[in-house]
Amino acid sequence: MTWIDRLVERDDARLNTRTEPVIAGPEAPHAVVIGAGFGGLAAAVRLGARGFRVTVVDRLEQPGGRARVFRQDGFAFDAGPTVITAPFLFEELWSLCGKRFEDDIDLRPVSPFYRVRFDDGTSFDYTGDAEAMKREIARFAPDDVDGYEWFLAKSREIFRVGFEELAHVPFSRVQDMLKIVPAMMKLESYRTVYGLVSKYVKNDKIRQVLSFHPLLVGGNPFNVTSIYTLIAFLERKWGVHYAMGGTGALVRGLAGLIDGLGGTIRLGEEVAAITLDETGAMPRANGVRLASGEVLDADLVVSNADTAWTYRHLLPERVRPTWTNRRLERSRYSMGLFVWYFGTKRQYEDVAHHTILLGPRYKDLLEDIFERKVLADDFSLYLHRPNATDPSMAPEGCDAFYVLSPVPHLDSGVDWTAKAEPYRRAISQYLSDSILPGLEDELVTSRALTPKGFLDDYLSFKGAAFSIEPVLTQSAFFRPHNQSEDIGHLYLVGAGTHPGAGMPGVLSTARVLDTIVPDVEAFRNDKKVLVAV
Repeated sequence: MTWIDRLVERDDARLNTRTEPVIAGPEAPHAVVIGAGFGGLAAAVRLGARGFRVTVVDRLEQPGGRARVFRQDGFAFDAGPTVITAPFLFEELWSLCGKRFEDDIDLRPVSPFYRVRFDDGTSFDYTGDAEAMKREIARFAPDDVDGYEWFLAKSREIFRVGFEELAHVPFSRVQDMLKIVPAMMKLESYRTVYGLVSKYVKNDKIRQVLSFHPLLVGGNPFNVTSIYTLIAFLERKWGVHYAMGGTGALVRGLAGLIDGLGGTIRLGEEVAAITLDETGAMPRANGVRLASGEVLDADLVVSNADTAWTYRHLLPERVRPTWTNRRLERSRYSMGLFVWYFGTKRQYEDVAHHTILLGPRYKDLLEDIFERKVLADDFSLYLHRPNATDPSMAPEGCDAFYVLSPVPHLDSGVDWTAKAEPYRRAISQYLSDSILPGLEDELVTSRALTPKGFLDDYLSFKGAAFSIEPVLTQSAFFRPHNQSEDIGHLYLVGAGTHPGAGMPGVLSTARVLDTIVPDVEAFRNDKKVLVAV
């Protein structure tokens, strides 16, 4: 029985057993969490449920980080993640607080998971229905139906190791990595996602349909390890969902859990530095200093800030020999994103909830973005239309959208002050010519977020939308560790640590804390020892 099966079994037993959360007292060890994104909120819930006194600090005026909500002209726009998979990871957080997820969150399945539209106007409905998927593949490439089944079997095998066994395990020592090398070799993790897909299917369109998923977590399908093909089976197993009221409903729910545990969320306050006790053999985090000058003392610090930003800007280089400025600069980072949020005065009822619009180029475009770092004239897009499921996101008779275009991060040198509006207009024209006819005349509200915005708003190094790129040499042990290699009592969650980006990945980074953060009594005893010394 896997840990996931045990979790489901445990939660089933708790359905009719409600327990009151434990409220930490003023003498409980204090954990300060930097950043109120999903990783920070989940970490705060987990630590609070274990009896820690928790304070979350975020520089934005609302919780959520990249998952904040924009409200404009009667429209509501989820700013960031919109694809909800592995809902049990949310359910567990509610369960830890003695509550039921479904009492607070109305989660709805989305079908198709994605409508993939090719540049020639043909489309493919990607779903969790095995027979429907085979029928879709047969429309394009009958000879690839058997290959798809072999691919899905491989995805299932990779999922069982890569997600069920490794996603929640810290890779703190090189021995941890060496233990999994035989399994990774057997699973062909040395292949890229596109390389593994191509082993099983031959049609170019089907290869694109089965390989685009790494872009949802910041990776180039032609570069990232094939372990990310586990997403295909993960979606098949649990489906793709939407939270009524938007992703912001999940953020509000998590904030409510923290409040119920006696925790505090301080918004609009920026952390300027992590403070250190350097009297021992290893420096230890003992609090944070805010930009206002106020110091919050802590027994441990959890950073959900961008990992590279945490190391480069919140800690002096002399105390971090592992993650030096030079190493951080030379690491590979995810692409940037251009995100356009817009509302229309009419509805486009034939547009699916999630649409992937693939442009005329696939590999060459990705090379422009990830390798050459040039802003191309063509693009591939992800279009989110929440009104397909939830009419509350827009005024009556209107539609709310956001469209996301992968672009190079800020090493490209693109001047987004000058480029943002021409790029938006080009996207608008493409959408008008394809699936949103007459779009520009239907607009009633509009705003854009560029890679420069990711740097300014989220302090994301290089404006990269998903932190460190998940190539094989930057995965597991080779990513920044969940427990800092150089600083005691400092822990990392979020896209830049193990296992990585995406909602399941980020929530799993917080789950790793259950393994590596000592219990409350250990911190109390540690305090006594320090006092005695």
